[in-house]
Amino acid sequence: MKKFLSHTGKVLPFDRSNVDTDAILPKQYLKSISKFGFGDWLFDDLRYLDPGDVRTDCTTRKINPDFVLNKPQFENANILLARENFGCGSSREHAVWALKGYGIRVVIAPSFADIFYNNCFKNGVLPVVLPANVVDSLFKLTAQHESIQLTVDLENCKVSYGNEQSWSFTVDESRRQNLLQGHDEISITLLQTAAIQDFENNLKSSEEWLFSQ
Repeated sequence: MKKFLSHTGKVLPFDRSNVDTDAILPKQYLKSISKFGFGDWLFDDLRYLDPGDVRTDCTTRKINPDFVLNKPQFENANILLARENFGCGSSREHAVWALKGYGIRVVIAPSFADIFYNNCFKNGVLPVVLPANVVDSLFKLTAQHESIQLTVDLENCKVSYGNEQSWSFTVDESRRQNLLQGHDEISITLLQTAAIQDFENNLKSSEEWLFSQ
């Protein structure tokens, strides 16, 4: 997993509360478990005017010009700004795969659904909780300017808007360290490969009956 130290990017303002995982990635796209290729289906029902599924060529679909993801000023935006309870609904990890596949590295909101929040860390996407009034001020900034950039510094747990304003956030220290070092649950386990092998060797010696045919 790619290390996350500090990230500066354009903000995508998604001004909705209680966005569920089916809105982030509809159910018809759950057939794949590859983790890759989901970016084209992010916010599918809002992004396109015609229906699609895993067999549909998205380059031929009708774009919804009124949806924020399709507005020219937010092209290549990779910091998603949302309202409270983002990622509620089902536990599908595919929702995070779709965000990551599109290029989203950070999601900022006043609150997240627990399972979605956990899934973000497992996939190298940083969920940042900021107070509702701060999030509201960020939405106002995006309305005042064609687009804004934020810097999200995980080393110092700070979100900055240029040299003008900054806001601190908190994150579990073990999760912070895992992102800083680029570790997911599998790579963390692999760090213990030698210890696991020693345990298995000792078990074979002390409990031979477990391995006899």
